[in-house]
Amino acid sequence: MSTIMTPPVRPVVRTGERREIRVAVHAGDPLVLAGLRSALGGGPGITLRDDPAKADVLVAVAGDDPRRIPAGSARLVLVAEHPNQAELWAAVERGLAVVVARSEATPGRLLRAVADAHAGRGDLPAKPRELTLSGLSPRETEVLRLLAEGFDTGEIARRVAYSDRTVKNILHGLLSRFNLRNRTHVVAYALREGLI
Repeated sequence: MSTIMTPPVRPVVRTGERREIRVAVHAGDPLVLAGLRSALGGGPGITLRDDPAKADVLVAVAGDDPRRIPAGSARLVLVAEHPNQAELWAAVERGLAVVVARSEATPGRLLRAVADAHAGRGDLPAKPRELTLSGLSPRETEVLRLLAEGFDTGEIARRVAYSDRTVKNILHGLLSRFNLRNRTHVVAYALREGLI
């Protein structure tokens, strides 16, 4: 009987192998938070972290107050259906890399977004609507400035060549977006935050 000698088995070392991506999740709603953690936790190469400061990528759901998104060095994946200017700028300030539409936030899409953000491949809206550094559109800024100068709705409408209804809609949008009570409150908020 002859014995066949087989060469020893050597471990295969792959070059360019992916390392673990440390991911933290932020959402105001505990149920949404649990769903995101579940969707991402089973992903290959993903390690969930509770502390965003110890994460490579932060996945956050856009909510009422974008300033609640933890700031840090992690690249940000923002889940939002139609992010407004304030949400986008707050996200940019926090390292925005990828925006995922909420309606497309499947586990597979979220895992791709995390991988893209980690690799430095951004995926942002091509033309955010009238995006300015203040988070307000130029017409919102103008209406607020005139309101702060003491003009009423009709006077503002005449000065900026809008209808009274358009001015009221702009003000209502600002009150709703920033969760403010009235016109005085919106002017005080805009001045305090340096928006005008």
